[in-house]
Amino acid sequence: MNRIAEIGAWGLLACALALSPPAPAQGLAIYGQATNVTQWHPPFHSPYSGDNSLDAHGRTEETTDLTLYAGIRPWRGGEIWINPEVDQGFGLSNTVGVAGFPSGEAYKVGNNTPYPRLPRAFLRQVIALGGGEEDVEAAANQLAGKRASNNLTLTIGKFSAVDIFDANTYAHDPRSDFMNWSVIDAGAFDYAADAWGFTFGAAAEWTRDAWTLRGGLFQLSPAPNGKITAIGDFRQYMLVAEAERRHEINGHAGKVKVLAFVNHARMARYDDAVELARRTGGAPDVALVRRDASRPGISLNLEQEICDGVGAFVRASMNDGSKEAYEFTEINRSLSGGVSIKGSSWGRNDDALGLAGAVNGLSGAARAYFAAGGRGILIGDGALSYRPETIVESYYSLRLGRHLALAVDYQHIRNPAHNADRGPVNVFAVRAHLEF
Repeated sequence: MNRIAEIGAWGLLACALALSPPAPAQGLAIYGQATNVTQWHPPFHSPYSGDNSLDAHGRTEETTDLTLYAGIRPWRGGEIWINPEVDQGFGLSNTVGVAGFPSGEAYKVGNNTPYPRLPRAFLRQVIALGGGEEDVEAAANQLAGKRASNNLTLTIGKFSAVDIFDANTYAHDPRSDFMNWSVIDAGAFDYAADAWGFTFGAAAEWTRDAWTLRGGLFQLSPAPNGKITAIGDFRQYMLVAEAERRHEINGHAGKVKVLAFVNHARMARYDDAVELARRTGGAPDVALVRRDASRPGISLNLEQEICDGVGAFVRASMNDGSKEAYEFTEINRSLSGGVSIKGSSWGRNDDALGLAGAVNGLSGAARAYFAAGGRGILIGDGALSYRPETIVESYYSLRLGRHLALAVDYQHIRNPAHNADRGPVNVFAVRAHLEF
């Protein structure tokens, strides 16, 4: 099977070399970024807490990352990128306690001492399929040039599934727009990722006129919320597909995306964990009842420019709530939406103001598990008085020159970890983002 896949890959590459347009002028690029987020919350109401609870006494934490984006064009239509990075810091309460966690810059692994990583190292190949030519602007992980408007784009290596899937113009980048996990991504999209949000895989994107169809295969962690140590082990995997339709309404661009995914791995049914605990005593533990299973999910992703400088977005998602969350967070259904406003209307063209909200819910099986004292990837208060988790987020990003932006962010979180007994929580943040 591996031999067949290898032959097929070389065949696609040969096809790409024959069909791709002539190489553009830019053959090498180096970019960089540095982002620091300082986030804090005051004390809040909490009659009890568990191992995965947000600290009710108040907490201040910071995260810093420094990334280098280095890319070359080895042949026509091809790009190779690596993104070495240095990370430091922790999310609030070690990145637990809220299903829609308030910082997309916080990983599930933290350290007070800076440490190096390689989150991305991938090959991208664009194969021309006709249509007119369109300009491609220079950017991090993107070389400037031209490409056919109808094309097939192949990406293989290490990167994030949400680099390609579930993207949204107005809510997708915690370094420049919103920060809450369930706002920048579909809350119920349990996408393949290690504890930092990256994995190994391959994706294909076929663009023709107003349509793009995407498909991907990605490696899951060996255990939920784990570290990927065996590169290329696809015995546990995610399959994902997405259809995108672009349109204009009164001259203003918009997109509609429908995504479906399925994770296949050793994972537990919540009911099995609860039943075992009932027979043996103690709190239920999903680690004791894992077996080979599949967990599907779907999402709808809409974005629309309303007028010049003003855009809106909506995401709705759900997944199989009978089984444990594997990589992302404990959300079985989610609805989020908001608006993004550029500062041109008040004379600050490069500033941005955003307002969004999210409502996240659990399945009946998940509620029973957490009410009995179960613990998951991000949540587990030791008990549960269930209510949907609701989040309101607003930010203002102030551009200071060409390379630096400072932002303030506020989030009001009711029923953190879907628990009406705790909260509400007010989370404040200051973000500094440097591009060079």
